[in-house]
Amino acid sequence: MNLTNLGCLSRLSPSRGNALIARPSAKVRLALLLLALGAVAVHGYHPYAEDAEIYLPGVEKILQPGLFPTGTEFFESHASLTLFPNLIAASIQISHLPFDYALFAWHLVSIFLLLLACWELSCLCFLSPQARWGSVTLVAALLTLPVAGTALYLMDQYLNPRNLAAFAGVFAITRVLEKKYVSAAIWLVFAGAVHPLMAFFAFSFSALLVLLEKLEGNRNVFAALLFPFGLSFAPASSAYNEAARFHGFHYIMRWQWYEWLGIVAPVALFWWFGKIAQSQGQRQLQRLCRALIVYDLIYFAGALVISVPRRFESLARIQPMRSLHLLYMLLLVIAGGLIAEYILKKRAWRWAVFLLPICAGMFLAQRWLFPASAHVEWPWAGPRNRWAQAFRWIRQSTPVDAAFAIDPFYIQIPGEDTVGFRGLANRSRLADAVKDSGAVSMFPPLAEEWLTQFNAQKDWKHFGKPEFMALQKNYAIAWVVVQQPGVPGLDCPYSNSEVLVCRIAP
Repeated sequence: MNLTNLGCLSRLSPSRGNALIARPSAKVRLALLLLALGAVAVHGYHPYAEDAEIYLPGVEKILQPGLFPTGTEFFESHASLTLFPNLIAASIQISHLPFDYALFAWHLVSIFLLLLACWELSCLCFLSPQARWGSVTLVAALLTLPVAGTALYLMDQYLNPRNLAAFAGVFAITRVLEKKYVSAAIWLVFAGAVHPLMAFFAFSFSALLVLLEKLEGNRNVFAALLFPFGLSFAPASSAYNEAARFHGFHYIMRWQWYEWLGIVAPVALFWWFGKIAQSQGQRQLQRLCRALIVYDLIYFAGALVISVPRRFESLARIQPMRSLHLLYMLLLVIAGGLIAEYILKKRAWRWAVFLLPICAGMFLAQRWLFPASAHVEWPWAGPRNRWAQAFRWIRQSTPVDAAFAIDPFYIQIPGEDTVGFRGLANRSRLADAVKDSGAVSMFPPLAEEWLTQFNAQKDWKHFGKPEFMALQKNYAIAWVVVQQPGVPGLDCPYSNSEVLVCRIAP
């Protein structure tokens, strides 16, 4: 299949001022699906990793209401603001797909739709097929690129609401450029339903595109788009501050110098790209570049406003620099197109020299991040990771209402590979230091309960049977997960080379 011969089905819409409307052909859609599969092969798939610990329990509890009799506040706070768990649960109930198969299907579809959205956007920015393929292949090759100091990737290695909001946001921006505002609004509503914060960034950028076109040359209109930093928030409590210290990326003044470079460097790049677009008469590309400069500077200023004065500290949970997620996505679309247009052209060897090192580097980075797990955790295969094996045994062999305790820093232990306990084990546990503190940073009323549970486990590394018995007395904990070589006096019906699962009994 010759990719450079695949193009957009384009037409002019007289009802919208002859705005270009571009849609991919069937061959392009097939090629994008193959590219999505290639992206999975490069970046891997880890369905229960990292923030899946926050999002999957909400889905699992809808499907099986008896799960998680305690500790639900640490994931239902997020679930209450999104239709993501309802959407995924409904798709499983309707399709009757096994849970793990449904997660993988959604993940693959979300990658495909992101690439499809980037293709449609590239069709508005570039005329040549090779430039359009440069856009989508660079996005596919860099899906797990870290976004400055935000603790985000362009797309995670597992299903979560950000992945769905990502493609919806790009579709919305494309519709705005096409002047199809009703369609743009529908995509923004969908994005808002699954991830309100990420949808707001897409909405603000879409509004900025419209304003810049209608008020071209007027530089005094941008204040209307400022994030509502003036909202009143209660002062941060000491318990909230304890949780927030595990999430320094919310505070721009704690970023490293090279992370700051990830904010300011795109401004220079977009200025340069805009000059190229202007010289070539690529108006839509020029519009995008100009709007992205303003968008970046607005949110950068907002982040400084809430980070420098301590009285605004609790506003950090708004996370204005997560606006960079959308900006980086569009940066890759534009940069990929320009690189292909002016450097790679139609020379296959140039494409290989450019893309193969990028893909190899991203693959090796993922192997470094998840060294104890299979690179792609297929839904039909059992886990290779020893912690995941223990969590799966728990799901299969302990009562549904069993309550557990585990090292509050377990997700950071080398070899654990950030596998979430709740998501995979399907059991309640006491609050941890990493993921549950993230819930607290967004929902301060959880802070006091989180701190109480965290302090009860703070000296975990030195716990013996008496300390575990205290947890049983105070929190009705019946089971614990401990690292090898274990703790004397505990009955442990499951063990492997890394961990033991033990009952707490008098």
